[in-house]
Amino acid sequence: MPTVDNNGTSIYYEVHGAGSPVVFVHGSGGHHAAWWQQVVALRDTHTVVTLDLRGFGNSDSDETYDSLSFPGDIVAVLEDADLTDAVLVGQSIGAAAALKAALRVPERIRGVILAHSLGGIDAPEVTPLVKADRAEAEKLPVIDRLLTKEFRAEQPAKTFLFTQQGTFNKARMQDLRNLATDGPTVADLEAVGVRVAFLAGEKDAVISPATVTKAHELVAGSLLEIVPGAPHSMYWEAPELFNTAVAKLVDALERVEVLERN
Repeated sequence: MPTVDNNGTSIYYEVHGAGSPVVFVHGSGGHHAAWWQQVVALRDTHTVVTLDLRGFGNSDSDETYDSLSFPGDIVAVLEDADLTDAVLVGQSIGAAAALKAALRVPERIRGVILAHSLGGIDAPEVTPLVKADRAEAEKLPVIDRLLTKEFRAEQPAKTFLFTQQGTFNKARMQDLRNLATDGPTVADLEAVGVRVAFLAGEKDAVISPATVTKAHELVAGSLLEIVPGAPHSMYWEAPELFNTAVAKLVDALERVEVLERN
């Protein structure tokens, strides 16, 4: 599988299947292999691209772990694979990297799906809500924030594998969390014309459906999908529901007129 150099750091990515491209960006505990249940479900209808941000999976680390480099890692993959009309799917804090990448190269992007995240969108109407959700989440053990107790009881092997993913990474959670600073603002999104879809879980213990709904109401033209009963790591625990929602949103996303004029 290919690698691409981004300012001296080797970034690993994989390409599977054929069709309109869908690029998955992992969260703080993941890497390219976290999407094993998405690749097999979507590769017959889409070009499915997975990647490792620097410090994760098979990508090289750097000395700084500067999260501001992560969007550039995604852009490097988009350009090296020569992807256009792509939909970026960012999970949790990885959504912030995906959204910032889309703003850099909107000509290559059909839209961005922010899964269980606001993608770092900075707006006075939602920022206090995000902080309140996070404060509640931090009262829970990490595993309780991510997977339901029912799944952990019924699927101990998948739960164990889930917890092992992070052992392949050198970067830490806080290296990604820094991405959720400096916007973008709602005005930034409208100016560039990148279309956004919010994908949320009804039982998400990290960010509430009410907060996601508020963000959706602020971003003109955005889409919203709330999956009943789904937790924060829906892609792992309920892949059928996650994949169905992603496929629906990929089809629904279209370029906005401002892009077509540029």
